[in-house]
Amino acid sequence: MPRPRKWRKVCCLPDSNLYGPLGRTEMEKETITMTVEEYETIRLIDLEGLMQEECAQRMDVARTTVQRIYNDARKKLADSLVNGHILKIEGGDYKLYEEQEREAGCGGCHRRRCREMRRFADEDSSTGE
Repeated sequence: MPRPRKWRKVCCLPDSNLYGPLGRTEMEKETITMTVEEYETIRLIDLEGLMQEECAQRMDVARTTVQRIYNDARKKLADSLVNGHILKIEGGDYKLYEEQEREAGCGGCHRRRCREMRRFADEDSSTGE
């Protein structure tokens, strides 16, 4: 009996899940599929600047698992950029942070900052400042 898969925690899904060369239809080019957890490792390590150990804690997996996921994601990104393939983000073994975890700050993702900026803007407009 195989070991059950462990779900990886992910802060949020991407706003857009399809990237690629301009002016080409999906049918004309090969499509590379990146999983949501691969997207999350790229976001946490490259965009947020976390170390692999910190990324592993956020995703609730081992550091070696993050390293493998990250390496796979980088290969897919490179293939898409260099060879002009369409990159599609979907699927994987993930679950989104619970609402309480997101509100507490799941790691400073851009969506949390945007929510806070909107909240402060709403407060300022309601006080007349």
